[in-house]
Amino acid sequence: MRLSHLLLCAAYWTGTLLTSAAAPGPPATSVPPAGTVRKHLVYFRDKAASPYSISKPQAYLSERALQRRKRQNIAVTPRDLPVNPSYVQQVKTVAGAQLWYTSRWFNAAVVSCDSATLAQLQALPCVQQVKTVNRGLPGSRKRDGVDQEPAEQNRGTRAEYGPAFTQANMIGAVEMHDAGFRGEGMQIAVFDAGFQGANSAPVFTSLAQEQRLGSVFNFVDKNKAVYQYSSHGTNCLSTMGVSQSGYYIGTAPKATYHLLITEDIKSEHPAEEVNWLVAAEYADSAGVDIISSSLGYNTFDYPSIDYTYNDLNGRTTISTRAATIAARVGMLVVSSAGNEGNSSWRYITTPADADSIMTVGAVDSLLNRASFSSLGPTADGRIKPNLAAMGQQTAVLSPSGAATRGNGTSFSCPVLAGMAAGFWQANPTFTAQQVISFLQRSGTRATMPNDEVGYGIPHFVRAQNLVNPGSPLAAVPAAPKQELVIYPNPAKDNELYLQLAEGLRNKPLRVRIFDSRGRLMAEQQVPASGSKDIRLLPGHLAKGVYICTVNAGKEQRSVRFVKL
Repeated sequence: MRLSHLLLCAAYWTGTLLTSAAAPGPPATSVPPAGTVRKHLVYFRDKAASPYSISKPQAYLSERALQRRKRQNIAVTPRDLPVNPSYVQQVKTVAGAQLWYTSRWFNAAVVSCDSATLAQLQALPCVQQVKTVNRGLPGSRKRDGVDQEPAEQNRGTRAEYGPAFTQANMIGAVEMHDAGFRGEGMQIAVFDAGFQGANSAPVFTSLAQEQRLGSVFNFVDKNKAVYQYSSHGTNCLSTMGVSQSGYYIGTAPKATYHLLITEDIKSEHPAEEVNWLVAAEYADSAGVDIISSSLGYNTFDYPSIDYTYNDLNGRTTISTRAATIAARVGMLVVSSAGNEGNSSWRYITTPADADSIMTVGAVDSLLNRASFSSLGPTADGRIKPNLAAMGQQTAVLSPSGAATRGNGTSFSCPVLAGMAAGFWQANPTFTAQQVISFLQRSGTRATMPNDEVGYGIPHFVRAQNLVNPGSPLAAVPAAPKQELVIYPNPAKDNELYLQLAEGLRNKPLRVRIFDSRGRLMAEQQVPASGSKDIRLLPGHLAKGVYICTVNAGKEQRSVRFVKL
């Protein structure tokens, strides 16, 4: 997906592929000029005589992946078997063929080579057909930048959420967190173009500190370099994974994340859809619960291979076929609808047309559909998008950790994916399809879905009450509100304040500040006062993450803050 399709309103990011289990491989493409090295998807004839067996899936699926299938009564099938190693070896013996990846679901290999080598590959008895998935050097189609604006720090009424409050509150994520569901134990794979700053900005450090970083991989370059190239993935990750009370809280602030690059920002070729495919298979093997993909495809650097609306039928494009299989093996696939609502295309992009996935459109803070949000239905008449969340003026974090606002279904997608993680956590026996069903039934247009926002804007409380009509969530006591808020957070200078809940007022307080290594950096005694806000005197603090601990007799409260 080209950068202009990364599903932002001003930087419309799209992109990535999916396939149906029974779908045949695409036809062979014409042979390119000799000497040009291109990537090809090489389809094998069968999985006969494989050393792998569906009776011993531990050889290629993690225990977590098997448990996900078991909970949803999903059997391991021949589709799950890896490519026959003897076929892989035959490919490797062809001089000039570089093997990138293999695909269990497509029974294929990703190979780069020139046309002469390709002819040798096509002659192998194990090869059924070949599809070329990139056609040369990076293209020159215009790529837009990200349209973002500074975010007001105190938007909304819950100070701990900062500017992220409105988008979280709209879908019931605030009540979900109050009820104790913040994504603990859930694993989310984020497919994107890069995660600049996600390893260095202090607001993201809790991912590593709390061991919520499951894995990283760059499927474009076949390495683990993910903290570069683009900030788009960082923006998307922040809407779910950041947990910085008083500054910004995402919709799944305690989930575990896998950061996976599938999108090549330098060009737009179907090869990126193939990256999506192999990333989905990786996520499956690792036991991921949810895929959040703010990517979409409909045009490429070579217009002759652009998709048409008729291709958006849930069974044609690589990424759509891949997404469908990902859903079939029990993952909840959440995909951006696209940002083509104002363009001549108008419709969703692939893989948003996939069956059994949750395609997300965008609304503004007043619940109105964003004009850029792509429309349905699919070419075969199915309702898309399925649901909608806030994607216009969404609060996101930049690689530096600064709060900004951006437009695009790129953002409504992860906002809703995070809420879905908490809802699934609250209902662990559900299948992925039940999660989609209950969220759709909780939507604002549940009884009158349309082609603009589908079943509307879902809400955790409404969905949970549909699950448990005899004990509505309103009767569940909310978690205690945080006793401490520190602001500004992050702090740019040494002027800091504590905001005290009523239970800590009118008591003498001992306030200490520790660095991330546990070293005491400052201490002060605060006399009893009815004041809500207290000025702190930390002295000079270097850049980094700090813990402020307040003792009121035997009571102790702590809050984390960042110094920029």
